[in-house]
Amino acid sequence: MSGYKTQAGQSVLDQLDLDRGFIVKAKLAQRLARSIAEMGLSQREAAALLPIAQPKLSLITRGKLDDISQAKLEECLQALGHDIEISIGRRHEGAGEVRVRELA
Repeated sequence: MSGYKTQAGQSVLDQLDLDRGFIVKAKLAQRLARSIAEMGLSQREAAALLPIAQPKLSLITRGKLDDISQAKLEECLQALGHDIEISIGRRHEGAGEVRVRELA
């Protein structure tokens, strides 16, 4: 192993040169999958609670995110009892950043 470590507060996704929109969706999808596992639900049981069908949920959990919107992923998390908060920081020089923070 090279001994490379990600910075505090970042994930491996943040270190990759990926589209920021995809990274946001990937983090939301990761949290969705983790919540389903924490709740002890099968994909079929989870899909019954979500605004998507089980085949779409299967694609999401495998990282196939091209055909799902960020808004739909947010709806799924809300359906499982998560609050979603979007905040916009003060304007500054240069391009802004997009971050997904998971609160404890």
